[in-house]
Amino acid sequence: MNLLTGRNMVERSSKFLFIVVGSVLFMLILYQYVAPGMMNFGSPHGYMLEDDADLFPTPDPHYVKKYYFPIRDLERSLDFEIKGDDVIVFLHIQKTGGTTFGRHLVQNVRLEVPCDCRPGQKKCTCYRPNRKETWLFSRFSTGWSCGLHADWTELTNCVPGVLNKKESRMKNQRKFYYITLLRDPVSRYLSEWRHVQRGATWKTSLHMCDGRTPTPEELPPCYEGTDWSGCTLQQFMDCPYNLANNRQVRMLADLSLVGCYNMSFIPEKKRAQVLLESAKKNLRDMAFFGLTEYQRKTQYLFERTFHLKFIRPFMQYNSTRAAGVDLDNDTVQRIEELNDLDMQLYDYARDLFQQRYMYKRQLERREQRLKNQPALFPFRRTPSSDPNFRDDAPESEASRLPTEDYMNHIINRW
Repeated sequence: MNLLTGRNMVERSSKFLFIVVGSVLFMLILYQYVAPGMMNFGSPHGYMLEDDADLFPTPDPHYVKKYYFPIRDLERSLDFEIKGDDVIVFLHIQKTGGTTFGRHLVQNVRLEVPCDCRPGQKKCTCYRPNRKETWLFSRFSTGWSCGLHADWTELTNCVPGVLNKKESRMKNQRKFYYITLLRDPVSRYLSEWRHVQRGATWKTSLHMCDGRTPTPEELPPCYEGTDWSGCTLQQFMDCPYNLANNRQVRMLADLSLVGCYNMSFIPEKKRAQVLLESAKKNLRDMAFFGLTEYQRKTQYLFERTFHLKFIRPFMQYNSTRAAGVDLDNDTVQRIEELNDLDMQLYDYARDLFQQRYMYKRQLERREQRLKNQPALFPFRRTPSSDPNFRDDAPESEASRLPTEDYMNHIINRW
């Protein structure tokens, strides 16, 4: 009797122990598979590592994709050879936050040989680690070498020759990686108006196209005198030659396709269509572009594209001059009409930007899961192994987020 009772107790104990051990193992597997990136470890460079949800926003199920983009348009992971002949070319569009982003490039990238930025000097020296040649073509590294705020048409025809001259030798094997920033067109337009109202001009811009600058008849001025300071928003909107109108499309398109600044080259509607499609194509084919309204996502995509890390995280400012302008609905509608091409481009760019961000986040999470559990899930489908994979984890956004006037925030927060 005692022997039978002891056997039953041993069997019950064994079953209980098996259940406990099995539960523990199941929870460990579930935790590592579902949340491999939830543990954060401190970074010696001032912010948490890349899986920190507070640093890079988590995709959210409310975003609805508007355009179809194949994987080749979403995947951006370049083998940037800073010790080779690769060059990043920054196309800086006015009032898109390019000044702060340009400062990030020369002062905030973690490099083997950091850019040499000396007090009182407008430009920094950004040499490769192995020789005295620049890896960055931008306002704060090479200056306005192709003209003040040179556009895509100017840069693509100018940059190779300028670098050959600066480095005193011909190099045909360079790879040029073009990057830019875009901004909500209404906010950008208002910011440019405020900037011009304070006396700023870009009259020294060359606007070079097909080997020549535009004639005064092709590009008449909007004002008389040295500047347009004190102009009202109505005056700013009323000038039909104002280059602020659809500036982002014009600066990203190949102007040679439409006869440069010759408005009689092709009909107006055809010209607009060609410019918009050209701007979309050039933007899509660029190595990287960011959006002013999404600073942390812009940082994330740049880091993943070029495999370069920033030392300090990007800041999103919510107080701007553009945001402080009180407008009625009719005025907003008028600005949107004047910038109709920019509105279409930004809608397209924002969707591509969000899809790239979602795709990369999903790709990293899946690869991390496989890395943590290679034995349990050896045949799991991943974006890198399946060319038909599409990331369906969307993200929400506001219809128009507050943006920053970066000219007032350069480095001050660092």
